[in-house]
Amino acid sequence: MSNRPAPIHPAPHGWIILDKPRGLGSTQAVGAVKRVLREGGYAKTKVGHGGTLDPLAEGVLPIALGEATKLAGRMLDASKIYDFTILFGAETDTLDTEGEVIERSDVMPTLDEVMAVLPDFTGRIEQVPPAYSALKVDGKRAYDLARAGEQVELKKRAVTINSLTPCHTELVSASIASSNFEESSEGWTLNQVQGDESLKKITLSAHVSKGTYIRSLARDIAHALGTCGHVTYLRRTKAGPFTETRAISLDKLNEIANGAQLSDLLLPLEAGLDDIPALILDQTSAQAVRQGRVLSELPQSDGLYCAMLDNVPVALVELIEGTTKIVRGFNLPDVAE
Repeated sequence: MSNRPAPIHPAPHGWIILDKPRGLGSTQAVGAVKRVLREGGYAKTKVGHGGTLDPLAEGVLPIALGEATKLAGRMLDASKIYDFTILFGAETDTLDTEGEVIERSDVMPTLDEVMAVLPDFTGRIEQVPPAYSALKVDGKRAYDLARAGEQVELKKRAVTINSLTPCHTELVSASIASSNFEESSEGWTLNQVQGDESLKKITLSAHVSKGTYIRSLARDIAHALGTCGHVTYLRRTKAGPFTETRAISLDKLNEIANGAQLSDLLLPLEAGLDDIPALILDQTSAQAVRQGRVLSELPQSDGLYCAMLDNVPVALVELIEGTTKIVRGFNLPDVAE
């Protein structure tokens, strides 16, 4: 018989946006949320995440609780924004700081050269995923094969880079550090760098589609510049509708276990549907939707809607020629019985 005390709070539904630190895996982050909910006295809650972040990456990791886990798949498909730093002159087998150097180059590009190649990596492009990735080859994870010393051949895949812009740079020479310039904590701001000066590093911001590998993007940009490189810094600043301004630290998360109000940190389920218009229902219509019945002769245009009764999501529905089709139903409290 379990000695665990009876929960004092019902299972929550919604989103916790975690600012995942470097070194923590996404599965570990989910485990941390489960732990603080349990220690905070919440009933057993289904928990999932909305898009894996590598342990070496940091930033926005949406954690879905309860009924919000039904939207985790939509979050996986959402576009995301990353800031990442390319260190020129060395390529590693993992394309990041974890791996062994497999290629070196003395070629250091200028800012003008970088700016000239970025349009080639904007829009719909093809890329080869890193050998050290979670993709499966003949039923086995590519990174397991790579770590075992096997040659991993992955096929090109099409992805979309909506935008790709430079943020900061670091020069090969520190001669720029004079009375006319100040170095920021993240490197040189763009207006401090002459276009013809050689760069040791550059930090870019990329708005990308699902399935984009930032490490591959960094590798390919370096190759296009006639050199090699790898990622030394990777931060996700936006995932779907969720930005880093709403993200909380692990320390803040842990306060839940010590009695902090979860409601102060929890975003509602519908926050994951902020690009979906609401379809307002009355009590009778909400009951019909919950029972799986269709609504017809609705005046709204075709498309996805979040069907709502008052302020409570009832279902994600698709409207086709005035008739509803239920995509996902939500079993939330206080919905029409």
